[in-house]
Amino acid sequence: MELWQVPLLFSRLPMFPFFDLAHYVASVMALKEQRGAVEVSVRSPIACWFSAMLYCFGGSVLSSLMLAEPPVAFLAKGTNVLLASSVWYLFFYCPQDLFYRCFAFLPLRLLVAGMKEVTRTWKITAGVAHADSHFKDAWLVMVAVGWARGAGGGLISNFEQLVRGVWKPETNELLKMSYPVKVTLIGAVLFTLQHSQYLPIAKHNLVFLYTIFLIVSKVTMMLTRSSTSPFAPFEAALGHMFFGLQKTPSKVKGEGTASSNGSSACDQSPPEQHRDGVKKRQAKKTE
Repeated sequence: MELWQVPLLFSRLPMFPFFDLAHYVASVMALKEQRGAVEVSVRSPIACWFSAMLYCFGGSVLSSLMLAEPPVAFLAKGTNVLLASSVWYLFFYCPQDLFYRCFAFLPLRLLVAGMKEVTRTWKITAGVAHADSHFKDAWLVMVAVGWARGAGGGLISNFEQLVRGVWKPETNELLKMSYPVKVTLIGAVLFTLQHSQYLPIAKHNLVFLYTIFLIVSKVTMMLTRSSTSPFAPFEAALGHMFFGLQKTPSKVKGEGTASSNGSSACDQSPPEQHRDGVKKRQAKKTE
């Protein structure tokens, strides 16, 4: 096998069952580590299972809603749902929590995380192609559906939290995007350009390079225990370039407080001067 054939063979990898299994393991593990998830599994196993399915199939649900398709279409894949449900059951109800402890072992956890990133690429490309079949050459639709398919679990996190009885609107991904959501959006743009033949690169080469970047960045962030996005310097530069003239809320608030104090001081000064004048006139009368 020659070196140039590696990306082509890589693009033909089947996702089921091993990569899909890794995706389910990583997703349910992330759910289990959410605060209060274990208590919900004891109080309401159905709510916990539904949350796990949203973690595992959130991209399919969201992309289906965007294309006016049945959001329960993922349930038709009985084998995948059964596999994801088995993973959910073992993570939450295995005696002595052995299943979670096994996959919490760092080398195995890194392997699962890397395999999950492979499925992310496949989901993005599938979403872009699926959107193009509904809306021919509609760039924005292709980007939106590819983004939703690849990062749906994060984009609908508020709804998933609501299923568990938690409501945190401040954690909306659109208000503060996490790194997986950001990198998925970039991938959706790249694959849309490639699909529309505006990016001069073969699809299997783009799939290979993008996936390698995902795996390397994910493993590096896990090993260094860093939550800082690799795109942070570019985001800071672009934000300063396009939005640098705007004041931050804290500064505006501070200036507003200072101005209000200043205005109150100005408002209070005339009455004080008036009282001083009255005192002087009274003193003159007494003299």
